Amino acid sequence: MLCQNCGKAQATTHIKRVVNGDTTEHHLCSQCAGELGYTDMFSGFAPLSLSDFFGDLLGDINRKSIGTKVVRCPKCGNSFNDIVRDSRLGCAECYRVFYDKLQPSLERIHGRAVHNGKKIEVSRVKSKQPTKEEQIEALKAKMQKAIEEQEFEQAAKLRDEIREIEGSDGK
Repeated sequence: MLCQNCGKAQATTHIKRVVNGDTTEHHLCSQCAGELGYTDMFSGFAPLSLSDFFGDLLGDINRKSIGTKVVRCPKCGNSFNDIVRDSRLGCAECYRVFYDKLQPSLERIHGRAVHNGKKIEVSRVKSKQPTKEEQIEALKAKMQKAIEEQEFEQAAKLRDEIREIEGSDGK
């Protein structure tokens, strides 16, 4: 079978991804698989010797690096290269896994905005200020209720508020 990416070389790598129940399969040549971030999981182990393997047990401080491992999201399987290539994240877990790599780009796009969910709570309609007549009517209704409940101190405060509003009106 030929590589599904380049269509030229023999496919040697089979990639099967299941995301939200949807299964996709890709057959890639080794070069395209490497370019897309699908490397052999055993790469870097060939030069490993027993002293490297048991170095911690034997007190060996000089450890050789085993190679660079491609980090993948545990939920969707995307690597950072996949995200860059597709210009989108695979799932919400990608934000946590690739936080350090994504942060500079997100700050450049969004600034220092803080998002707390799917909907932004912004009041676009300015609240209408009640007119003095509406304020007086509301206070009179509260005062009448206070009188009915025999809360005369509250009723007196409301009466004074009503007089204050009427007095500022020039009446």
